[in-house]
Amino acid sequence: MSSELRRRVANGRRAGGGAGAAEPRRAAAGPPSPWGTRRCRSWRRCWMEALGTWGQLSRGPPRPPGPSAWAGTFATWCWPCSSTRSSPSPTPQDAVLLVQEAKPECRGRWYLPAGRMEPGEGIVAALQREVKEESGLECEPLTLLALEERGPAWIRFAFLARATGGTLKTLEEADAESLQATWWPGDPRALPLRSLDILPVLDLAARYRRSPPHPPTLPRELPCSPLCLRLLLPFANTAGDLWVLLATAGTPHLPVVACGTSPSELRAGLRPPLLRLLRDCLAWDPQPGALGLLGLQHRAGGSGGADGICFNVLLSIPPGSQRDEPPEPRDPALRWWPVREEGLRGRILQRLRAAVPVRS
Repeated sequence: MSSELRRRVANGRRAGGGAGAAEPRRAAAGPPSPWGTRRCRSWRRCWMEALGTWGQLSRGPPRPPGPSAWAGTFATWCWPCSSTRSSPSPTPQDAVLLVQEAKPECRGRWYLPAGRMEPGEGIVAALQREVKEESGLECEPLTLLALEERGPAWIRFAFLARATGGTLKTLEEADAESLQATWWPGDPRALPLRSLDILPVLDLAARYRRSPPHPPTLPRELPCSPLCLRLLLPFANTAGDLWVLLATAGTPHLPVVACGTSPSELRAGLRPPLLRLLRDCLAWDPQPGALGLLGLQHRAGGSGGADGICFNVLLSIPPGSQRDEPPEPRDPALRWWPVREEGLRGRILQRLRAAVPVRS
């Protein structure tokens, strides 16, 4: 660590005062499906959107009755680039941007730039605002690293970003947002941290920079009224056959499940609605694997004040719980579609191993 950085860290501690194939057939007309009736231009485009290769859909997800509340927070792993004006001396390319907290309950401790979204604010705009307010730097998000959630009432987006401009905040510029910011090249545990929960995020960021485990994943600016999950549920047997679950109301599409439509669901996590689909509509009670994120869409200030968010999620079924064929759905609005086109089959199998982790 440079002598200048040691001096600033020491000054910050004193200022802080703390240490511490064939298109699937349509189902016969029947009652409305709870899994959505949204149409897209083609069934293939629907798959490509879920896999993260298309930029927009013809229509958004369905709108269940009643408003949906969700709250978003951020933790941003930011790394330097040559255009960042941060210090007189070169910044190590493996350094991480940390800010020193000004809040009374954690004053003087260090953390990633983080904060809450404001009403009517987009996800990327909120990320950039928080980084600017707390560190003095401008940044460009590169990918979502992880989604942490405790239900719609608490969702945290962990991003990897690149600094693109600005000047590091100093102690002379301390305010209610933070005391100062620094590029930290060493082990963050050498500093008094606000919380150790940033360490897994730092590990994800370091691994992504070495060898990205999933494609760059950023929010798409598309409107959505509720908070909902668009589900990719694949089923593969030992012979290598692959099926994917479809909702057949209208043009066949991936099932869409609304979340947080009642107060009891706001802190219940995002998995329960998906597990209810497996249990109630498929008569199936496997032990699903981890939930993965393939993409997300959000546009602040939509028509009628819509501020929902749609997550394209992958729910995998471990091989030990699989059979030769998927279970027959109880709900006539759902069916399994055999994936025979090799290109699409390969993309689906690839994304089974390449999704943004969701931590509940």
